[in-house]
Amino acid sequence: MSAAFEPQDGQTWRPTWAEIDLEAVRQNARTLVRLARAKGMDLIAVVKADGYGHGAAECSRAALEEGAKGVAVATAEEGARLRRAGIRGQVLVMGAYVPGTFAAFVEHELDVTVTSAEQAEALASESRALLGSVPARQVAAHVKIDTGMCRLGVAPEEASALAGVVAGEPGLRLKGVYTHLATADEEDPAFTTRQLKQFDGALSVLRENGFEPEQVHALNSAGLLQHDPGRTNACRVGIALYGLAPSRFLAGRAPLVPALAFKTRVVAVKRVSEGATVSYGRMYRVERPTQLAALPVGYADGFSRRLTGRAFVLIRGKRYPVVGAICMDQAIVDVGDDPVAPGDVAVLLGRMGDERITADDWAQALGTINYEVVCGISSRVPRVYLNGG
Repeated sequence: MSAAFEPQDGQTWRPTWAEIDLEAVRQNARTLVRLARAKGMDLIAVVKADGYGHGAAECSRAALEEGAKGVAVATAEEGARLRRAGIRGQVLVMGAYVPGTFAAFVEHELDVTVTSAEQAEALASESRALLGSVPARQVAAHVKIDTGMCRLGVAPEEASALAGVVAGEPGLRLKGVYTHLATADEEDPAFTTRQLKQFDGALSVLRENGFEPEQVHALNSAGLLQHDPGRTNACRVGIALYGLAPSRFLAGRAPLVPALAFKTRVVAVKRVSEGATVSYGRMYRVERPTQLAALPVGYADGFSRRLTGRAFVLIRGKRYPVVGAICMDQAIVDVGDDPVAPGDVAVLLGRMGDERITADDWAQALGTINYEVVCGISSRVPRVYLNGG
């Protein structure tokens, strides 16, 4: 078969896609950089999980163009992909260091996170083996302190010793110290205040022992929106960059613009009689003669089966219920007697006319958070990048 029948880069034959408005990302970045600078901090844009489903490289460029100091990812693989996409400047890998991967940090000039003595020992050994005692370049390292998240990081009282191991290794440079906040998105500030106080105490001991890391960071999106930065000089902002509030409590704290819309097109419309049952398990029974519109989108795309009986879509500016079980690749919408036709755009997430469906709407229906909603839009859904529409 001729290669002409193969989809080319950026093309798709399947009428389901996600639109990412990079101007919205840039506008959010400008807002957040301004907030961070007002509190004496640089902004690090968190673009892990492919930019929370929005595209890591594209969103990195947008954030860096608007003043972000650097970007952060979860894994070395994510960092390497950014480098191959041409992203320069700081790329911090926040996940725990995996022994045996030091060469990737050297080759791609990635900042490494050290969260335990065992990781520090592995880094030291691999650094000496790869770079020798007088390295031509060093890998920037950040010591992570656990102040109450109980996930990754050393106890505050152990941070100075770990920093000493890092600083004493010729192939490593102690660049940063950070922690992560567990409840910064909640109304009660008590636990966050406690975490920041513990972090400040650990910083005092570090400085008493002669360590002066250039980057000290603790605040996330929620922290930036409502907490004092303490003695930090940088913050790591993820969900807010994409125009989503970290929690319902913080909605409206900053003028954020959602950057993602999830869309498909009607592929078929059929009339059915009263009593017809729809989709797997016959979970929905039609109570009147009506029209059903088929959409080529399903749970393999991130349109969760758990939205069955809860989801709506927008077609021709009107809201319609999704009926019957959402399938792997298909969903059915009851459009009544309205003049819906194959080819009509259906909005799963986003705005059409005066109607809007948000990631928070899905999150509430699913009993989860908006982070999971946007990250869950699968890689088989093409991303289409817009600039202000």
